[in-house]
Amino acid sequence: MDRMWGYLGALAVALLFGVWFTLDKILLNYLHPFVLAAMTYLIATVFLFIIYFSPLYPRVLKILHGDTRVETSISKKEYGILILIALFGSVIAPSINLTGLNQITAVNAALLANTEVLFVILIGIFFLKETVVRKDVLGFACLLIGTIFLSTNNFQNLTLTSNIYGNILVVVAAFFWSLDASLSKFLSNKRDIIYITALECAIGGSILLVISLSMGLNFRLPLNLIPLLLFIGVICLSFSLVLSYFAIREIGSTRTGSIYALSSLFGAVIAFSVLKEPFTIYQLFFGILMLIGVLILYKNQK
Repeated sequence: MDRMWGYLGALAVALLFGVWFTLDKILLNYLHPFVLAAMTYLIATVFLFIIYFSPLYPRVLKILHGDTRVETSISKKEYGILILIALFGSVIAPSINLTGLNQITAVNAALLANTEVLFVILIGIFFLKETVVRKDVLGFACLLIGTIFLSTNNFQNLTLTSNIYGNILVVVAAFFWSLDASLSKFLSNKRDIIYITALECAIGGSILLVISLSMGLNFRLPLNLIPLLLFIGVICLSFSLVLSYFAIREIGSTRTGSIYALSSLFGAVIAFSVLKEPFTIYQLFFGILMLIGVLILYKNQK
């Protein structure tokens, strides 16, 4: 039963991430990427700490953990890991990703997000000393081919234009999120995952806020778009980060990562239906090719 909830949690994360960065495209018309990231992470911080200090918190933990054994203490080393997770996943990655998203379509950005899985595999090979079998080469090839063709628009964008810069930035952001995902497994078995997530968002949001203020960036947003900002911060960001820790604990980081790859397709479909962005057969083909690469790699992981 716990494993079923783990799979459902991972699917929810994939959906929320796909919705999150697609809807961000709307707000980027009014806010700088650093400001948007700062505001969404600080909104998530406030929401998660409200839950943490509310009398309902023990009941929420009961729902999240059930009868699973969890660790109640957090060591100094683990706080250090949390700071790294916040820097990689809540400061560097969203800032770079939103900057890239501001220059390309949400559809392409969503499909290129699949490269995070490739980076997770490479980290496992070179730093965690995981083994590679022959079939893995096919998975790597699918991901690399899909990434190259999508980022260069079938080799038509091989010039120093904003489009190729935007594609590269999204791929770089995926690398930093892969570092976040690889480190998160060390904290996924903690009891207070809501507290951990709130602290992660607070660190990231505060740093981005200081950077935005020092740059003198605009914080003004039309009143009719504030509900959308709150939805992204409270629902998409808060729930996706908490459920990420939950899913990693219940079904493992590799299975969670493989399901997370579906966020790219969710995002592309939402961008097509909500933002009316074009979704070509070409993009669909290479998006599916990348997803096949993800499935091949994770099927061979032990």
